[in-house]
Amino acid sequence: MNLMKVHIVVPCYDEEAVLPELFERLTRAANSWDLEWNVICVDDGSSDRTWTLLQGQFEKDSRWKAISFSRNFGHQIALSAGIHHCADADAVLLMDADLQDPPEELYRFINAWKDGAEVVYAVREKRKEGPLKRFCYWAFYRLMKKLVSIEIPLDSGDFCLMDAKVVAVINNMPERNRFLRGLRAWSGFKQVGVPYERHSRAAGEAKYTFQKLIKLAADGIFNFSGLPLKLASHMGFWISLISLLGAIFTFLQRVFADQFAQVGLAPVPGFATIVIAILFLGGVQLICLGILGEYLVRIFEEVKQRPPWIIRESCGIDQLKPR
Repeated sequence: MNLMKVHIVVPCYDEEAVLPELFERLTRAANSWDLEWNVICVDDGSSDRTWTLLQGQFEKDSRWKAISFSRNFGHQIALSAGIHHCADADAVLLMDADLQDPPEELYRFINAWKDGAEVVYAVREKRKEGPLKRFCYWAFYRLMKKLVSIEIPLDSGDFCLMDAKVVAVINNMPERNRFLRGLRAWSGFKQVGVPYERHSRAAGEAKYTFQKLIKLAADGIFNFSGLPLKLASHMGFWISLISLLGAIFTFLQRVFADQFAQVGLAPVPGFATIVIAILFLGGVQLICLGILGEYLVRIFEEVKQRPPWIIRESCGIDQLKPR
């Protein structure tokens, strides 16, 4: 009887310090699953010895395969490239190289999958980041829940298992600007959450800067919600209504100046009022243009049809062309 096969996709960016521990812990965990397994590490344009270590691990254990990008394409693209090379797997597991997603938890995903789940995602109950980052994550997921029409589970990241059916759907999605946890939720299927405690980095420094987190949040919102465009229309309507009411009030104030003066609302000419009104309306217009720009830049990226990643070299993998 043939064992079921799983692939573990691990994006790596300047992870020289943590890779030896990753090799040891993930190998030990995977050997306990009673499954055929392979790891696909995607070196996302690292500038340290990450690729050298990945090559050395492949020479020691051919189950540790690797891809090296020609430059840094980003975390979501690295995950997508790894998933793209998992067509022969019965299921695909995603985890980060920094061991904040502990490989010892993966058996719980596999057990849920064997019980019939087609997507098993991790739900972060505790985080070891600073209070500001924890608050930003908390606010982002709840904002997403309000804005998007699909059900994206709260506090769930990319740490997950996906059945081959789900992987095939995601691999056939054509967009270049990817937000995988959104695509995973959009695909449907039977999805189950598994709570866990997110650990601190095993070694090294965090590579996901605050700027990259903001971009990821923007991708999630603008890729899966048209509500910001509707918000711009609502802002225009309400500001126009307020302006109309203000114009009516000003007209009445001039016509019935004595009556308004008796209640302390006599007309007072002022340059500041005009300037504030102009700046306010100008700011609203720029916000609306910015919202439109966020959608336009994503359309621009899609219509160029450039490959989402470029592979410089690989170990143990036949390089497949991106969609």
